[in-house]
Amino acid sequence: MSRPLAGPQSLLRTLNGRAILEALARSGPQTRAELMATTGLSRTAVTQVLRMLDGAGAVAAAGVDRDTRGPAAGRVGLHPRLGFAAAVHVDHHAAHVVLVDATGAVRAEQHAAFLSGDRVGRIVELIERCRSALKGPVHLAVVGVPGIVTPEGGIRDDLGPDGGAFRSALSETLGCPVRVENDVNLAALAELTAGSGGELASFALLHLDDGLGAGMVLDGVLHRGFSGVAGEVAYLPQTPLPIGAPIVNDAVVGDLALGLGLDVDATLLQHLEAAARGDEVAQKLVAEIGRRIVLVAGTVGLVLDPEAFILGGDAVHPMLVDAVARTAAEYAAQLPLRFLVSSFGPEAPLVGAVGEAASALRVALFTRILTPSAKISR
Repeated sequence: MSRPLAGPQSLLRTLNGRAILEALARSGPQTRAELMATTGLSRTAVTQVLRMLDGAGAVAAAGVDRDTRGPAAGRVGLHPRLGFAAAVHVDHHAAHVVLVDATGAVRAEQHAAFLSGDRVGRIVELIERCRSALKGPVHLAVVGVPGIVTPEGGIRDDLGPDGGAFRSALSETLGCPVRVENDVNLAALAELTAGSGGELASFALLHLDDGLGAGMVLDGVLHRGFSGVAGEVAYLPQTPLPIGAPIVNDAVVGDLALGLGLDVDATLLQHLEAAARGDEVAQKLVAEIGRRIVLVAGTVGLVLDPEAFILGGDAVHPMLVDAVARTAAEYAAQLPLRFLVSSFGPEAPLVGAVGEAASALRVALFTRILTPSAKISR
């Protein structure tokens, strides 16, 4: 009679430990009974694992459950000093930094404009401001930036390729790993995990900020492309624009305003607000931008055929949403296109960075905690 296979006890403890850590990260502090229900582990297994995690400095008492009937039961949660991850959104003008814990909760936040060309110094300054109000180390950072981001973390933007210099400098100064992502890709991940794209098999996020970028999700997976170029739709050919001309950005908005006799120094948002107040000339500018966005969507649709397009960034403004809908209706007979509105608007890149930072932090912390003889400093 053959004997059933059995794994080593260390492996079993690791699997059980990860199950409990994930449950605490996902749902917050719980009693032993709640952890048994959540993980399917026995009371003995939960007790043993919690003892191991407490010895590693990974969990701590987190109050008492007085809501259920019977004797009050103690709750346990992730140790508040396990540390944090930094989520950063960088645009052409400013940096927005938040620190998140392993549960994904935002614990501190800072936002400031760039005063010089030293983006690294400014980001580090903001992270240090956040960290000064908290106790615990910063283990890693996820940074969303405009421009093409290569698989190695290099950036190609208006200043040219940097060969990974930004990521290396930031990682060295912070003393922790840094992951750089295209900001629109992070926005697409936010929509995929917690927003309008959560129930879609595939979609393209069209994010309008200083320019137009796209985040492509195919079969539930973000598509970055071989060299990180996927989603650079701002330069797709459109008649009568010359090849290589941007479809829409701040300069294009100024050119359109000049041709219509509007204020060339006004921002797109100001033109959108003027259109909302009934300014018919501003409405013509908005209609043209809406037309260009729909033509981009049509081009992408003919190649990738996503289930829907999600309008993000400044494109969530009601006037631009209406302009896109009107143009899309004109082309519906030839090419039906479905448009949705972002759940997070201009904040989507930061929301995506927060989600990715929290996920990466859990992986790093839980691996360290469950490594034999590992200790977390309190």
